[in-house]
Amino acid sequence: METPRILLVDGNNILFAWPDLAAIQRREKAQAREKLIHLLESYQDQTGVRVVVVFDGQGAGTTTYREANSIQVIYTSGDRTADDWIERLAIKYAEQYEILVATNDRAEQDMVVAAGAQAFSADWLKEELNRADEGLRDWIRRRRRDL
Repeated sequence: METPRILLVDGNNILFAWPDLAAIQRREKAQAREKLIHLLESYQDQTGVRVVVVFDGQGAGTTTYREANSIQVIYTSGDRTADDWIERLAIKYAEQYEILVATNDRAEQDMVVAAGAQAFSADWLKEELNRADEGLRDWIRRRRRDL
């Protein structure tokens, strides 16, 4: 049986690493976050890889939300960073799951690798999402031919 995968995404790191999202981020932070969340939801739907995206928060407490069959979105409290949460989750679940972490933060990558996770860049994540979308498009083309 295959080990389930969890993709942990450093949300703000990805927002600033991808030029298209960084441009939106400069104008409207919430819109940039929602676009990233939508892309990650689509990826989870297409691949079955469980996705958790963590954003640095500003409030007094940590906020987590997850709609049925959706990705988990975490906004950290002002005193804990997304890095802290991702590292903690990687350590906690590394023995049960194949943990993938997407961030360009080298220190965070080193920490999660030491915990037994795999670390990937923002560019890798963009390519991975594109591969999943292309796979879906191929599947749709094949189904249309069969009709």
